[in-house]
Amino acid sequence: MKKKYTDKEEVVLWMNTVGPYHNRQETYKYFSLPFCAGIKKTISHYHETLGEALQGVELEFSGLDIKFKEEVMQTTYCEIELDKAKRDAFVYAIKNHYWYQMYIDDLPIWGIVGEADENGEDHYLWTYKKLEIGFNGNRIVDVNLTSEGKVKLVPNTRIAMSYSVKWKKSDVKFEDRFDKYLDPSFFQHRIHWFSIFNSFMMVIFLVGLVSMILMRTLRKDYARYSKEEEMDDMDRDLGDEYGWKQVHGDVFRPSSHPLIFSSLIGSGCQIFSVSLIVIVVAMLEDLYTERGSMLSTAIFVYAATSPVNGYFGGSLYAKQGGRRWIKQMFVGAFLIPAMVCGTAFFINFIAIYYHASRAIPFGTMVAVCCICFFVILPLNLVGTILGRNLSGQPNFPCRVNAVPRPIPEKKWFMEPAVIVCLGGILPFGSIFIEMYFIFTSFWAYKIYYVYGFMMLVLVILCIVTVCVTIVCTYFLLNAEDYRWQWTSFLSAASTAVYVYMYSFYYYFFKTKMYGLFQTSFYFGYMAVFSTALGIMCGAVGYMGTSAFVRKIYTNVKID
Repeated sequence: MKKKYTDKEEVVLWMNTVGPYHNRQETYKYFSLPFCAGIKKTISHYHETLGEALQGVELEFSGLDIKFKEEVMQTTYCEIELDKAKRDAFVYAIKNHYWYQMYIDDLPIWGIVGEADENGEDHYLWTYKKLEIGFNGNRIVDVNLTSEGKVKLVPNTRIAMSYSVKWKKSDVKFEDRFDKYLDPSFFQHRIHWFSIFNSFMMVIFLVGLVSMILMRTLRKDYARYSKEEEMDDMDRDLGDEYGWKQVHGDVFRPSSHPLIFSSLIGSGCQIFSVSLIVIVVAMLEDLYTERGSMLSTAIFVYAATSPVNGYFGGSLYAKQGGRRWIKQMFVGAFLIPAMVCGTAFFINFIAIYYHASRAIPFGTMVAVCCICFFVILPLNLVGTILGRNLSGQPNFPCRVNAVPRPIPEKKWFMEPAVIVCLGGILPFGSIFIEMYFIFTSFWAYKIYYVYGFMMLVLVILCIVTVCVTIVCTYFLLNAEDYRWQWTSFLSAASTAVYVYMYSFYYYFFKTKMYGLFQTSFYFGYMAVFSTALGIMCGAVGYMGTSAFVRKIYTNVKID
């Protein structure tokens, strides 16, 4: 716990987890390996936040006697009776490059369990923890660990574990003490800046393209429809002689499966709100300095923004003439939580089988369920009622025909399925470099802190997504196909498919992960991340396209 210390006040060294270096998420309790603890009385640690519990933080007292500004010469604190079983456990850990993590005053420290010789036949355990703690005034600002005392693992021997503590004065300010864990050379690399610039140029191009459609093409369309002039070559390329005006009586027809569609749009709007708020909070507050704080913040913000889900989902469902609004509210409220909890529940079985620290405690599961039923659902209900009453009237600019218009045949590349597949390429192209940095921070030992970049990429992604779906929808309507709602949603949501495909490339070529637990954890949560990203992009694309469609049909004189 970060605090101000007095001289000779006790400083607690917490042992957290141990696990293979290449599998960051496969972690176990530190004392699951046959390490021994110091002689000091045990101090219990309780999970301070929901995020800590979900991320598998398992703090156990080391038993080492450390006092503020009091140096300790090399001292033996316990001995390990190394029988064959204990030796085998240490050998397995060393073969799999096990690292352990500790905390002093919330500052993380990493150390390696041991090492093997060049032939891989003999294995050695590091037995001496040499701690060097920096202080500024009455606060701890720096911690370094040096592992020494290499001892060969031989069965039926006693291994003495020792430690020493050296205190040194430091000029590091307390607010800046986490800077040493950041990696500016990685996150602020020229490639990162170049990718942002490249995405920005893509935005300018797409905005220009959409502006051309809105200003030039639509102006000619309006002129043609009002004056019945002949089309020029460009108009023939963009559509046939009937064009998008001919479907005015069907374009505002309710989408197929309106309940699930409106629930997806509501959920997407909520995910966008959560992303925006969490990134802003992360920019203002250094969330990476607190264990589990990012996850705790995301859960709190998701619960608090539930009215957004209800409002947009409920109003859209009402506009489309839906009558089972209570069912829609339940589907919208539990769509994302059910997906996340279902995946977590599946992975939890594997974590329990492995006895991993990532296994979610039963009490934490109950807490999450309580949040869903007693916070998310009531707030969603409030949002749904507001949405239905404030903006649930179907005030479309064109009257919907009683009989649906037959959809004429068109070229293969104008089919909704093709448009959906192609729609996600440009949005993915605008974010895939950032995906590498985000993946590396989560799946490797990097702390992500450049949230200004993330905010910029989120804005670029939204603009690119809206522009692409507007272009796709215009061509679809020009081919007299009025099924634009699902097409606009899915063409934007297909970005998620490319992100998930990229995650396969990242797993096999950028990491050295292995084993059932880590593989299921990786692909399970990458599927959740990709799906959530797809729903968000789909909702953003649909909302932008909906405004575009309403705009063009508002200005059309219907005979």
